Amino acid sequence: MTAYSLLDLSPIPEGHTASDALANSVTLAQAAEAAGYKRFWLAEHHNMPGIASAATSLVIGHVAANTKSIRVGAGGIMLPNHAPLVIAEQFGTLATLYPDRIDLGLGRAPGTDMAAARALRRHMAPDDSFPADVQELIGYLGDAPEDASVMAVPGTGTHVPVWILGSSLYGAQLAAYFGLPYAFASHFAPAQLSDALATYRATFRPSVHLDKPYAMMAIGVCAAETDAQAQYLRSSQELAFARLRSGTPGKLPRPVDDITTQVAPTVLAQVRQALSCAATGAPDTVQTQLTALIAKHQPDEVMLTGMIHDPAARITSFQIAAHAMAGL
Repeated sequence: MTAYSLLDLSPIPEGHTASDALANSVTLAQAAEAAGYKRFWLAEHHNMPGIASAATSLVIGHVAANTKSIRVGAGGIMLPNHAPLVIAEQFGTLATLYPDRIDLGLGRAPGTDMAAARALRRHMAPDDSFPADVQELIGYLGDAPEDASVMAVPGTGTHVPVWILGSSLYGAQLAAYFGLPYAFASHFAPAQLSDALATYRATFRPSVHLDKPYAMMAIGVCAAETDAQAQYLRSSQELAFARLRSGTPGKLPRPVDDITTQVAPTVLAQVRQALSCAATGAPDTVQTQLTALIAKHQPDEVMLTGMIHDPAARITSFQIAAHAMAGL
């Protein structure tokens, strides 16, 4: 059976607050743990009215405190926004509080618009320091020599598993070069999925972290009792993505019967292409679609994700998906 995990952006639905969204994330994580999900990851986004996981390490700690065994982590931390030492201390603390349960996925994008990126970084470095920053961060989490001038406390010796995230060949090449596990963001950028996985597997160099490649692909999921109900629920995410693409992000919209009345055909086509790596429908439909995607790309693990306005319907969707995965 292919391992299956869950990515949550802690969405803030229209009519609800950030407090509601964070509570919903905890409830979802508890349901995911009961349904057999391996990991529950949260992602760093900033300046987005519809996403409550900006302080990602804090939300990870909150979720870990309210679950028992599921791995909890970042999918991911946008490392250019942070000093590597700060992230090592944060995740070293999490790993100290919740041993053998914390994951650290690292991304190279800012996870926000340029104005917010400037506010986060205070200055915009012209050079790409991501590879060096990844190495520095891993070093802080490893076994430090006694004469180390800088140590992450907590952090040193925790060996928090580090993943490289990406939606292009760059992340695949870097993960392969460093011998790290790799997760591809195919849930919103599927175009280079096949090439990225092939590159990662072909150029992987064994390391102290991994002796062979370990690749994860993200798949959107929206499951319900019927195909029609699932398509209706999915309209919330399509609307949210269309508004983001149009420069007007907001809270997660309520679902609509006919999205074509609210989104221009060209924009809707772009949205549906971006979100095309997905399984949407009734239980049998979702299982068929997941089976096809996994057979095509042969991931070692899948990361399921999906935003639904109704928190109860979202839990049901991931429970249906877990049942489908367990039956593959």
